[in-house]
Amino acid sequence: MWALTVRCYVALAAGHPEQARRDAYEALSIGAGNGSRLGLPDLLECLARLAIHAGDHIEAARLFGSADATRQRTGEVRFPMHEGGYQEAFEAARNRLGDSGFTTAWAEGAALSSDEAITRTLRGRGERKRPASGWESLTPAELDVVRLVSQGLPNKDIAERLFISPRTVQAHLTHVYTKLGLTSRVQLAQEAARHATSWTGHS
Repeated sequence: MWALTVRCYVALAAGHPEQARRDAYEALSIGAGNGSRLGLPDLLECLARLAIHAGDHIEAARLFGSADATRQRTGEVRFPMHEGGYQEAFEAARNRLGDSGFTTAWAEGAALSSDEAITRTLRGRGERKRPASGWESLTPAELDVVRLVSQGLPNKDIAERLFISPRTVQAHLTHVYTKLGLTSRVQLAQEAARHATSWTGHS
């Protein structure tokens, strides 16, 4: 697992993101199988930088949050050689999402245990074909919120309908606004109307 983590960073530095991604996921799979957590924060941060490369700043912020929480639990420190790349990717995600969006996504990642972080990241491996922005980038949960927003419901009522908290509704909306480049519920309702046929019947 550790050897693959090192190779992941070598591939990243050499400009071979697909090789880096393969090594990172293989290392995580090994960790999931044998319970090893050696270098987990480094793996998550490598994948966060790869997410930036792919234009998925929300996922990058989540991964950074998971990595930070793991470091706090284990006491692992970041190698100085990785600090520059980390800071660059961190700032890229925060600048793209804004403080609110970045903080929300970071908190989602930080709330995960190490096991949950590994499981979630491996599960997302097959979802990389989803675009990072635009209507097609919206997840099923985000589409549920959009559907109810387009019906004129406030966050509190949406939360009750979907059996989630108002804070979670707002987090979904923050991500949706970022992905679609919108700033208001009115704009979102207009966008939803244009795409109505693509999610009519979605549940």
